[in-house]
Amino acid sequence: MKKYYGIIILIIVVSLFGWQLYNRIFSSGGDFGPGRGSSAVAVEVSPVRIAAINDEGSFTGSLLPRAQYTVVPKVTGRLEKIFVNIGDEVKYNQLIALLEDEEYFQQVERAQAELEVAKATVVEASTSFEVAEREFERAKILQDKKIGSESELDNAHARYKAQEANYKVSHAQVAQREASLKEAKVRLSYTKIHATWEEESKDNKNRVVGERFVYEGAMLTPNTPIVTILDINTVIAVIYVIERDYPKVKAGMEAIIETDAFPSRVFKGKITRIAPILKESSREARVEIEIPNGDHVLKPGMFVRVQIIFSTKDNATVVPISSLANRENKQGIFLADTNEMKVRFVPVSVGIVNGELVEINDPSISGLVVTLGQHLLEDGSSISISNEQF
Repeated sequence: MKKYYGIIILIIVVSLFGWQLYNRIFSSGGDFGPGRGSSAVAVEVSPVRIAAINDEGSFTGSLLPRAQYTVVPKVTGRLEKIFVNIGDEVKYNQLIALLEDEEYFQQVERAQAELEVAKATVVEASTSFEVAEREFERAKILQDKKIGSESELDNAHARYKAQEANYKVSHAQVAQREASLKEAKVRLSYTKIHATWEEESKDNKNRVVGERFVYEGAMLTPNTPIVTILDINTVIAVIYVIERDYPKVKAGMEAIIETDAFPSRVFKGKITRIAPILKESSREARVEIEIPNGDHVLKPGMFVRVQIIFSTKDNATVVPISSLANRENKQGIFLADTNEMKVRFVPVSVGIVNGELVEINDPSISGLVVTLGQHLLEDGSSISISNEQF
């Protein structure tokens, strides 16, 4: 029983000691609270500067070729020869592949023979037409002289009209055979597959083979993919801009492009197209940036980081972004008074935020701002500056 009394007395003594210690600490002003008591808070400071600041945005995206199309045959045939492979450069109208052409060559010869027959028929019909025309003229003369009968004149006229129609038909058949021959030659030409692209894009710059889909000996039907041809002399960086930045983006703006494939290089491009619509799912708009790529180092599919400078403001009042603090739902900064070694909290209105700097629009400030340790400060707190330069 005495043991329990001893424990109870010990608990009471410890409790009284703790209560006295608590009262002593907080009755003296609370040396342990931020900005309270007489102890100075160690902080780092930085000067308020006047400098140029850029309003810029950072985005990520992917590269696309400026143009891409798939080479396909227009006729059925066995692939006899293919002259290009992945990565090969291709000139305009260069021969890409050959299809077996024996069948189409025979069609041309047959159409040529049919045309010759039709032309011979024209000669025969022309002769018959001339004979019928002379007989008809003679019959008319005889009729005028009251020598020939009316029936003879009618028969001559009928033969004349029949031969005239036959003559016209023979000419139409020649035209038909000529069209068939032209069609056969066109189909024969389709067995030679060339790399062609739109007229307005013809230039001296080569394109490259992106993919190959078939090999020699394969039986191809119309529209079977053979190879893809890419224009990567200029590549397109595709990024998506959020609603907040969308009004700032303008066609013609310059962009800085970086990629992990070439960490030491910086590429420049220009905004060429801006989508007039934002996707409902993401509230983002597609933006395309053209990048000159004469050395072909940039490849479609690469991941890129894009920086766009929307505007530049000269002679702006700037402070480190780390100096911003919130007190009583107000954003502001702590200005340091190096004479009294105290701080003053100043609510501010910020403008452009760029990396480590932020523009202060209002009020006009100067001097030193606290950049480290402000979470322990209140308006009027005592400080000690730990920066060696200050």
